[in-house]
Amino acid sequence: MPGFDNLIINTDNYKHCHYPLYPAGTEYVSSYIESRGGAYPSTMFVGLQAFIREYLMRPITLEDIDEAEYLMREQGMHFNRENWMGVLNEYGGYLPVEIEAVPEGSIVAPHNVLVQVINTDPKYFWATSFFETALLRAVWYPATVGAISWLSKQVIRAALEKTADSTAGLRFSLHDYGARGVSSQESAALGGLAHLVNFNQSDTVPGIIAAKKWYNAVAPSNSGPNAEHAAFTAWGRDHEVDAIRHMLEVYKDAGVALVLTDSYDHENCIKNILGGELKEMVENFPGLVGARPDSGDVVQVTADTTEWLMDIFGYTVNGKGYKVLPPFIRVVQGDGVTFDSLPLVYAELERRGFSAENAIFGMGGGLLQHVNRDTMNFAMKANAVRVNGEWREVRKAPTGAAFKHSKAGRLALIKVDGEFRTVPLESVAPEENLLTPVFRNGQLLKKWDFAELIAASESEVPEHYYLSHLQPMLDSFADSSAGTAAA
Repeated sequence: MPGFDNLIINTDNYKHCHYPLYPAGTEYVSSYIESRGGAYPSTMFVGLQAFIREYLMRPITLEDIDEAEYLMREQGMHFNRENWMGVLNEYGGYLPVEIEAVPEGSIVAPHNVLVQVINTDPKYFWATSFFETALLRAVWYPATVGAISWLSKQVIRAALEKTADSTAGLRFSLHDYGARGVSSQESAALGGLAHLVNFNQSDTVPGIIAAKKWYNAVAPSNSGPNAEHAAFTAWGRDHEVDAIRHMLEVYKDAGVALVLTDSYDHENCIKNILGGELKEMVENFPGLVGARPDSGDVVQVTADTTEWLMDIFGYTVNGKGYKVLPPFIRVVQGDGVTFDSLPLVYAELERRGFSAENAIFGMGGGLLQHVNRDTMNFAMKANAVRVNGEWREVRKAPTGAAFKHSKAGRLALIKVDGEFRTVPLESVAPEENLLTPVFRNGQLLKKWDFAELIAASESEVPEHYYLSHLQPMLDSFADSSAGTAAA
């Protein structure tokens, strides 16, 4: 049976019938990838290097060609063996294309070129579009997950700036719990590594491996002992206190123990177990105990749990005037946390006078799975062709779908007043173009390090790249402060 690492069949069937449809004399085809706009005000570009290293730097073999020919002909699809034998014999099995892209980790507003591809040999003009399926998939998914993670980071930053004395814990405030909720291990890897550009917290092992394997990440994440319901409920309802006591004893030297509190009755567990029978044990735990409600309304249960813990263990008031739990106890909320709900949680904490630092969060499916290509309307389209030595600008412009109108002509990406702008290639000097050549004919031209991705993601960007997502929370902060002042 065919494998999944054969680039010739890592595409749509119909791609094999496209090469003879171009005009006679076609020599070069240029295509580009962009987000045409959608649910988020910006995207975080990441993942291209992973695709290049995993797929484009593995040469096509004679066995791959035989395998693809068998499969295509079996389905009644045209297959041009001569094209692929040329790639094998003239280019060692590597696609004769050049790819340039915006630096990975960059935060880019929609409607800007992210990737541009062109064939390097007129004989293989068809190669540009042939691997569109795999290339677009490699870009849209991690870039969209990266947007969720990065925008959530801006929410947390704003909440900490409003209610905490420091933002030092920012990169440790959102944990990736999404591995079980995605469609494949590769999705977990690509989405997981996108999240790690923004945060140092994850239980998604494929994402950690991906960051290390493809981007040379060093210790990109940490985690700690975290309970599951199977282990706690195995003790039985009458012995819930024993299950929690056992965990605190087993992991007393680990420095952290995240305790599930909703196996049965969450409020009872907080007030009568952690805050009752085990109160002294929690107070003396050599590290952090996390009280983890894993069900209920995420906004109310996070704030309620914080309040109950303050009633039991006390609190201090920080320099911003907000209440903070003692350092040995925090709320850890990983259920129901999504792109949309996270700002609401912080707004409620602030409304009650609680600092954002009282709670640590995790996202699962809301981080890695609740997206598709149409979330940000990603597309790869041809923008220029050269036919018989003459360049032509080409574009798609369907009636009734203006958002699908594509860009015409070879493109460049520049920055104007700190903002990315897509312009015609011929309109700028080469040194102004921020699209970086990253691949040509099997060679990796630029290798991005994970530290470079993090630095790019933390560069200053215009407010409109994120403000629309933060504004309702900021408005809530303002209303709460006004009410407090009036009182």
